[in-house]
Amino acid sequence: MDWRSILTFAAGRRAKWIVLLLWLVVAGVAGPLGGKLSSVEKNEESAYLPKSAESTKALVLQQNFPGGEVTPAIVVFRRASGLTPADRAQVQADRRAIMDMRLKGARVPGPVIPSRDGTTLLLAVPIVPGKDVNVLINDVKAIRKQIGEGSGGLDIKVTGPAAFSADAVDVFTNIDTKVLFATTLLVVLLLLLIYRSPILWIVPLISLGFAEISAQAIAYGLANAGLTVSGQTGGLLTVLVFGAGTDYALLLIARYREELRRHEDTHEAMRAALRQAGPAILASGGTVTIALLCLLLAELNSTSGLGPIGAAGILMALISMLTALPALLLVFGRRLFWPAIPHFGDLQESGSALFGRLSRWIEPRPRPVWIVTALALAVLSLGLVKTNTGLNSLNGFRSTPDSVLGQRLLAQSFPAGASASTYVFVRPVSGAAAARRAAMNTPGVASVSPVQIGGHVAQLNVTLASPPYGDAAFNTISRLRTRLRSAVGGAALVGGPTAQELDTRLASVRDAKVIVPVVLLVVLIILAVLLRALVAPLLLVATVILSFAASLGVSVIVFDKVFGFAGIDPSLPLLAFVFLVALGIDYNIFLMARVREESERFGTHRGVITGLTVTGGVITSAGIVLAGTFSILGILPLVALTEIGFTVAFGVLLDTLVVRSILVPALVLSIGPRIWWPDALSRRTTPTLTALPPTDIAARSVR
Repeated sequence: MDWRSILTFAAGRRAKWIVLLLWLVVAGVAGPLGGKLSSVEKNEESAYLPKSAESTKALVLQQNFPGGEVTPAIVVFRRASGLTPADRAQVQADRRAIMDMRLKGARVPGPVIPSRDGTTLLLAVPIVPGKDVNVLINDVKAIRKQIGEGSGGLDIKVTGPAAFSADAVDVFTNIDTKVLFATTLLVVLLLLLIYRSPILWIVPLISLGFAEISAQAIAYGLANAGLTVSGQTGGLLTVLVFGAGTDYALLLIARYREELRRHEDTHEAMRAALRQAGPAILASGGTVTIALLCLLLAELNSTSGLGPIGAAGILMALISMLTALPALLLVFGRRLFWPAIPHFGDLQESGSALFGRLSRWIEPRPRPVWIVTALALAVLSLGLVKTNTGLNSLNGFRSTPDSVLGQRLLAQSFPAGASASTYVFVRPVSGAAAARRAAMNTPGVASVSPVQIGGHVAQLNVTLASPPYGDAAFNTISRLRTRLRSAVGGAALVGGPTAQELDTRLASVRDAKVIVPVVLLVVLIILAVLLRALVAPLLLVATVILSFAASLGVSVIVFDKVFGFAGIDPSLPLLAFVFLVALGIDYNIFLMARVREESERFGTHRGVITGLTVTGGVITSAGIVLAGTFSILGILPLVALTEIGFTVAFGVLLDTLVVRSILVPALVLSIGPRIWWPDALSRRTTPTLTALPPTDIAARSVR
């Protein structure tokens, strides 16, 4: 059995029933497993850290000390005009109430700490969540419910590492369900608009359901095998499955509709559609899958976890659209396209009239078109000079949770870093005194605790003067590490929440430097194999890079001037690059595979015109669907997810409407047959078939 037989297997008269039966079995087995995905997601900052990070090593040493597994919740009581005796009595009553609650993870609260100005009291509640993050979330919620938010001028908020973790995890509660519901609704509406059929949309939606269920089950299995899966990963999985899967469905259905006019037998029409559109869909899905697997090279666990999870989603979408979708289309037959049912012998459609006019506009002036378009994209890229990666745990929410409000209250009367201590561990303990002197002399450090000894390790608790998750705090951690290395060499490790977030940011920068060139190389090789050329792949990769730079440049400006975000998430450039390069190449594959097919018959010049005319409508529809699915991330309350959604959605539209529709066709027309070098097609100056009259070319070329 050759690859063509495998590709067209689902188009068999009996095979279609076998395929559907297999998918029903898969859905029955995978459904219960996929439903458990949210239970194994990890959303706390420490779960993302690479093993090589200094703060990760510090976490191990922290276990040598009593309360080493403690994540404190800091209750802040503040009256701007000064605390009253009644306020102080209420604080003591709240402390006793927390002690009496018998919470699963909370321990005896520490003593109440007053501020020097008499306006604020702090109450630290140690929480030991163990390996169950739900213990931490439930305890923080219970404490907040017990103490309330204050009244009569007394403000009460719960902040500290436990509260920040609880608020961050709470964002991802039911995120998979929210994204799935919103994405499904959007895809249904878009398919109704695209097909203008009351029933056709059901078939791709069922196929997407098969893909989503199986992808979630795979993700659950990978999480149990030790892969880090975050709530963000779960949300992106749904977006990828629905976005890419709908793209593949649109391309296959468009080709199937064409073949139904040439074949009386629907099974023969589907075989022809799979033979013609299948290779491009396979190449597209394979490119995105391999590009996502490159994320395994990341040090950051959340990024490396996204790689195989996203790849599984794309792979299952690809398999479903090449098996379940054809089988379902054949079961329902031609009537599925009602009211515009394609009949055998009907006049062939000549492609999109809009893109036909666009191709005729580009044809006489390709060089000025591509030069102006490229310059416009370069201008949009200038927004990158204002890139600011200032997004952090304090400003990363679309709303303002209690943990952030509490941090602001605390910072008015205490060192801002008091809500999240930084820990310095020294081994051997003989270097503890020198380490303490170095820490005390570090700018940005408000105070340093006396040395504590645990086994062969010494610990220092360092309080930072600045808020624990801002740039000033990150700079203080960097200075502290430098001074400790000068004082005691490699004997000291700096950990704690601020150090963990800094190490996460450093890992993001490193991952981008390593993964970006690997993804580009992978995409280049796949394109070279698919197009049997070197010039065309280099050109396409260059256009996608330019499109990515323009998209990120515009996004940076929009986030700053329109949304007012504090900056971009450090992981955004890498994730946006992988998505936009892989998905942007998708549309170039769809276009250039058809251009190559037509060029072999009619010559490169006519191949470009026909390829753009015939594929323009379906690819644009696919781009709109994909952009729409990514925009769903904007409904979620995390700034980082909104940024990913906007950047990829804008980038996909830019790539679909400008790069693939204008820039690439203009470049290919300008370069001519040399685009296929070193293939023999680059030396062919005349088509192999007798030239057809212009009115017949579009109709014949869709065969």
